Amino acid sequence: MTEGLYIAIDLGAGSGRVFLADFAPDAFRLDEIRRFHYPPRHLDGHLRWNFAHIFSEIKIGLQEASQRAQTLRRPVESIGVDSWAVDYGLIDDAGNLIEDPVGYRDGRTEGMMSRVFERMPQEEIFARTGIQFLNLNTLYQLFAHTQSGISDRAQHLLLIPDLINFLLTGKIINEYTNATTTQLVNAETGKWDEEIIDRLNLPEQLFNEIIPAGKVIAPLPADIAKETNLEGVKVVAPATHDTGSAVAGTPLENDWAYISSGTWSLVGVELAKPLINDEIVRHNFTNEGGAFDTTRFLKNVMGLWILESCRQEWLSRGLDVEYANLLAQVESLDEDCGLIFPDDARFFNPPSMLEAIGDQLQETGQAIPDEPHKIAKVILDSLAFRYASVLRTIELLTKKKITGVHVIGGGSLNDYLNQMTADTTGLPVLAGPVEATVIGNVLVQAIAAGRFVSLADGRKYLTDKLQLKKFLPRRLPDLSERTKKYATIEARYIQQ
Repeated sequence: MTEGLYIAIDLGAGSGRVFLADFAPDAFRLDEIRRFHYPPRHLDGHLRWNFAHIFSEIKIGLQEASQRAQTLRRPVESIGVDSWAVDYGLIDDAGNLIEDPVGYRDGRTEGMMSRVFERMPQEEIFARTGIQFLNLNTLYQLFAHTQSGISDRAQHLLLIPDLINFLLTGKIINEYTNATTTQLVNAETGKWDEEIIDRLNLPEQLFNEIIPAGKVIAPLPADIAKETNLEGVKVVAPATHDTGSAVAGTPLENDWAYISSGTWSLVGVELAKPLINDEIVRHNFTNEGGAFDTTRFLKNVMGLWILESCRQEWLSRGLDVEYANLLAQVESLDEDCGLIFPDDARFFNPPSMLEAIGDQLQETGQAIPDEPHKIAKVILDSLAFRYASVLRTIELLTKKKITGVHVIGGGSLNDYLNQMTADTTGLPVLAGPVEATVIGNVLVQAIAAGRFVSLADGRKYLTDKLQLKKFLPRRLPDLSERTKKYATIEARYIQQ
């Protein structure tokens, strides 16, 4: 029998891709079939996702993936969807989306955390969920939604990949890895936390059955199957949270940490179970659900969003800041251009990222560089020092020594940042794969299909097939001095 292919739908916060994957014995193949964009737009008073456009593009991508599979004369085994976390849509009893989902950078959650804590103490929420406190979490989005008024028609809350799966299959479910990011799932039971839902007066009917990653949801119904020419193809829930898929698709070595590097940087380790105590909540770490009974113990770092926002401002001014050229200029610098604390809340969605960076540099008595490549160096150096700080904290909290760092995602192509990460941590760094999220998506599908017997088996296959780049730490003459400088800056802003 001819071995099947796997389709991955990978949605980021602004763009999506459809891939076709082949776990051949001799080589792993991953083909990008379609890429599309959907920047959020202001509509009805909020920053929203154009969901009809997203789903329309997905169906076109499925049609094109089907055509490619037919050209290869190979059957398609299954489809899996992953996306960013926390945003959701509400559907009514007839299965209609009531309104376009609001994006997590919308301002509706401002002030909501303190109002939630008036009803339920912060410590109690963490003890029940093990999830870090970010005002973008679904908990605060939904609380804000209830305060402004949720439609009486709303019967089900579906996170973005759950909503796609519903439109593809008609099945109403919430997948575990993404559900845990809402800060509404009990870390011990793996089910929705009824105490939190009750105390915050959230609509109980919105919460659905939670299923694990790797479960078959349903075959495509006849109308979708005919439209996409994918008759008989199943939809499988991978780790639907994109970072959950990325970690699943990373051939992690024992005692190594990971950094999923992109718009956000997710810095963490894989654990067998959640780690919840007073020290964890004090440092605001999180225990997100992973595929196949794993826990992603991690911290969100602001990530390359800071640099990309600066690039957009420079481009609007007519400056040539093509990414490769910018990084080449950064690598040519041997001076300390300054350091910032990347997780300052002012960098979340400022009117001007350049002004926000300048403000923090002035506050810490540093000069503001006037050239793009010098500002880029400030950002990248600061991210590397922040990574090192977070990894040292992970060692303290888990009481386990980290022996290396595996960088995955788009940021794994940034050789300068990878080398600086090796330098600041004093650890070897492996970079790649870039498409870890998509690889993890299709790997979970392949495990569900019986192609691999376990996650460890699938990762072993990837270890043999993927080519990774290695960076070893260097002894930089000013590293100790700059480490102390960064620590002083970080302490200042963490204490605020």
